Amino acid sequence: MSHVVDDAPLSSFHKKLALYSSGGPFVDGYILSIVGVAMIQITPEFNLTPSQQGLIGAAALIGIFFGAFLGGWLTDKFGRHLLFTVDLIALVACSVAQAFVGDAFWLIILRLLIGFAVGADYPIATSLLAEFTPSRWRGPLLGAFVTMWFVGAAVAYIVGQFLLTFDDGWRWMLASSAVPALAIVLLRMGTPESPRWLAKMGRTDEANAVLAKVYGPNVTLADLPEETSSNVTLGQLVKSGYGRRMAFITIFWTCSIVPLFAVYAFGPAILEALKLGGDLAHIGSAAITVMFLVGCLVAVFLVNRMGRRPLIIHSFLWSGLALLGLGLFPEADPVVIMALFAAYALLIGGTQIMQWVYPNELFPTEVRGSAVGLASSLSRIGAATGTYLVPLALTGLGIGTTMVIAAIVTLLGMAVSMAWAPETRGLTLGQAAALDPAPAPSRAKATAAL
Repeated sequence: MSHVVDDAPLSSFHKKLALYSSGGPFVDGYILSIVGVAMIQITPEFNLTPSQQGLIGAAALIGIFFGAFLGGWLTDKFGRHLLFTVDLIALVACSVAQAFVGDAFWLIILRLLIGFAVGADYPIATSLLAEFTPSRWRGPLLGAFVTMWFVGAAVAYIVGQFLLTFDDGWRWMLASSAVPALAIVLLRMGTPESPRWLAKMGRTDEANAVLAKVYGPNVTLADLPEETSSNVTLGQLVKSGYGRRMAFITIFWTCSIVPLFAVYAFGPAILEALKLGGDLAHIGSAAITVMFLVGCLVAVFLVNRMGRRPLIIHSFLWSGLALLGLGLFPEADPVVIMALFAAYALLIGGTQIMQWVYPNELFPTEVRGSAVGLASSLSRIGAATGTYLVPLALTGLGIGTTMVIAAIVTLLGMAVSMAWAPETRGLTLGQAAALDPAPAPSRAKATAAL
């Protein structure tokens, strides 16, 4: 079997595609984080109850639930190329509209729509990136994809802190997400369609033209490794044997993001509850965001060297213990509190990058977008619920119990990963998607050595 495509060098095309694809998580991190800062001004202006605060914080996550599933289905049916820009155009419009809302109801509605657009982008962008990327770069590039979430979050805290000095600064904060979204739309224009998807649709001439343009004039579908799985429709996904993979991805993804999204939506409030109040809470939130980013970068470095399975298990274990420390010792010295928060942020990185590596590797081309979208949607149920409950838990249960619950959720992710996480390092995309993948030792060793 030819491996011209899977063994291709990393070209400028791949780098640009990775950068443009990562625009979605950048905007996601931005919009989910800046609302926590904006809430400082929104709460007194609209006289929000804890329940309303939770709804505003969780609205985008609820939107992601619907958007990810529909976006995944649409990208499998109509292709990756068209939807790669359309979804972000909708996000620009809704972001600007937030600056003109007059009550909590319309703010919740707009954040639902924004979440819908962001959710739709995830399966579209990651499917396109996975299907173009050579095997040895697939893990690092898909992993690097999620690091942009934390870059967006860090930028949001900086912008938010600056705009807090203005009256009605929260309106500018929420509308500001339109700026990066519009820039990403312009950059994405001209991106070619996935040749794997075109081939599955029987559009061989178009697929060959894309391959020749990206990889060289002599590269055709004959050089694209076949997927060993038989054709699977979304309706057949569970019955065909992929049900356990879907359950694994959904559960570990949920366990990874429930505590993390809660921290981002209400980071300053959580730090204030831990006796780090005032400006220190906002500075601490920004510092922790940097640690999240560092943790993801470290995980990107380790994903091929350490392997997918060990990385996700260790990430869940040690980050869960850090949260447990916060729950058991909420009255500890501020230095200890910040150290435990930083440890959590650094160590959770492995689970974060695997949210995009595993789903794109474990399903065949014809349902890859739908599977990624479905898993993303299902995981957001828990994330939205957790985010909604954070302000209620902080006032009703206290910070210690809240952090212990977050630790339990994280350690559950470790248990599920120990039971079900496969090792896909060194496999072609087709081999990884097969229900019984046959590893290629020589290729795996070469990949592991990178």
